[in-house]
Amino acid sequence: MLAIIEKLQRKISPQAVTHQDVLRQSMPFFWLVSIFLIIVAGWMVWTTPALYAQPAVLATFIVLMLVHVGLHWLSPVFSAAAMRPAYYYLAFQGALAFILSVLSDNDILSYTLFMPLIGEAVSILRQSRLAVVGTAIYLALSGISTVVVAGWGALTTWGATIAPITLFVVVYVRMYVSQAEARARAQMLLEELEQANRRLAEYADQVEDLTLSSERQRMARELHDTLAQGLAGLILQLEAVDSHLSNGSVVRAQEIVRQGMERARITLAEARQAIDDLRSETPRGADLSAAVRTEVEHFCSSVGIACELQLELAGPVPPAVHEHVLRVIAEGLSNVARHAQATQALVRLAEEDGALSVCIRDNGVGMDVDQVAGQPGHYGLVGMRERVRLLGGSLEIHSLPGEGTELCARFPLEGADPDPASE
Repeated sequence: MLAIIEKLQRKISPQAVTHQDVLRQSMPFFWLVSIFLIIVAGWMVWTTPALYAQPAVLATFIVLMLVHVGLHWLSPVFSAAAMRPAYYYLAFQGALAFILSVLSDNDILSYTLFMPLIGEAVSILRQSRLAVVGTAIYLALSGISTVVVAGWGALTTWGATIAPITLFVVVYVRMYVSQAEARARAQMLLEELEQANRRLAEYADQVEDLTLSSERQRMARELHDTLAQGLAGLILQLEAVDSHLSNGSVVRAQEIVRQGMERARITLAEARQAIDDLRSETPRGADLSAAVRTEVEHFCSSVGIACELQLELAGPVPPAVHEHVLRVIAEGLSNVARHAQATQALVRLAEEDGALSVCIRDNGVGMDVDQVAGQPGHYGLVGMRERVRLLGGSLEIHSLPGEGTELCARFPLEGADPDPASE
């Protein structure tokens, strides 16, 4: 029976949700109503000679009673359906109850048939105004059938009996419906909570993946900006030493060797500092102007390219910006030394409109920016773009073959993360 109800429910209202738990809990009620109505109908037939004396009337009464009882089992279908089918169901059941009360020629059915219908009307209609209208119509039909069967004199007894029974039925059904709706809401909230927990678990996995990816990128930048840049500088200095030794300039070669040794020490210190930064969240604090000046002086002395430095800083910058700016300048000068074949370079550092502007320009051979950016192994450009992106800035590279290169980075100072661990 439950499977039949669910199939009809889907057919009448495909959008409706099948409340299996509610239906199972309602089964005892439908069994009780069915058994009670069948017993009352049998007693009516047994005690009413007018019924079994007329076979046609008796057959009609039995058939209509079975239809009436069977439709009670379908009331959950109409409870979940649209309102129009529910109206048809309640109207048809009310008509059946009235006909059965008149056919039985006994006012007992005027009580027993309409009380379950009043409970169903309250449950199906739900809205207080419609439920009141449905209850009033059923009470009117019950009273009319009582008058038709037993006369106006029975109306007083009917009113005194029907009032408390109706009150009990309405209160009980309302309490039951409220409890069922509360259970349904609780079940729905539980399902939503489970879905939210599943989504949170998925988000946690995504955050973990993104965190690991971010850490890998950070470590790659640190390795490139310390060891890779330091080794590249040492190679350039060793090449210069080899060139001077070939030309017999021993003094100059020794000078560059000393610079290389100092540079190796600095690179080792920076590598250790990078490892410390990866292990701890302690930011490095230093004057950016002094750090940039030291970087430019080392560039000039190690590669022999003249570099002009323009500093227009109004004050200290956040440590995170300090770190990224210094790395971008070091990478830019390293690219000038390795690829530009330049004789002059310019580094300009200035605060403009709430942002820190960094420009590195050379008079070298230039390059095709799109072609270089697409080649594998150019991790310096990738690292610079990542550093600028992390602070919400912008990076532009202007260059043409034979016309030099200009790299301009812009780092916003307002709202910058004060902790370089954000790398």
